[in-house]
Amino acid sequence: MITLVMTFVGDDRPGLVNAVSDKIAAHGGTWLESRSARLAGKFAGILLVNVPEPNVDALERTLRDLARAGLHLTIERGAVEEAKPASRTIKLDILGNERPGIVRDVTRALTALEVNIEEFESGLESAAFTGIKMFRAHARLSVPGTLPLDELRKALERLAGEIMVDLTVGEEDYG
Repeated sequence: MITLVMTFVGDDRPGLVNAVSDKIAAHGGTWLESRSARLAGKFAGILLVNVPEPNVDALERTLRDLARAGLHLTIERGAVEEAKPASRTIKLDILGNERPGIVRDVTRALTALEVNIEEFESGLESAAFTGIKMFRAHARLSVPGTLPLDELRKALERLAGEIMVDLTVGEEDYG
């Protein structure tokens, strides 16, 4: 089996996911994992698929044909994952008034600490009573085993004060 990582984007309408899943199943593939969402009138997703090796090229050609229907896809073969140094999984929650640069500032701080983002989800919501736009994000992070959790917390607390957001760091129990 060959592992493929795909992304797709198209105008939101019924049947987009079915168009992709139908092609995958027709080529003996298995839809393993995905994330998708409606964003600005588009429907976008990322998915992980296993496909029998002899069917990979035909599946890739068939999926690329969906571009004529307005569905834009990218297909990448999964990479062999190298052994990672010891790490632990941490969750990070962010909440603050919406403004440009929040994601940049947080990711810059995480990169400086050699923390890897494994999952990241964000959105805007209206604050209770005031209706002010609030930025909210949730992340799952892989923190090097050599980085004490207190050091990570302190660095993020300093950042939170500088950029005026609430950052919450905690142990995560993802399986």
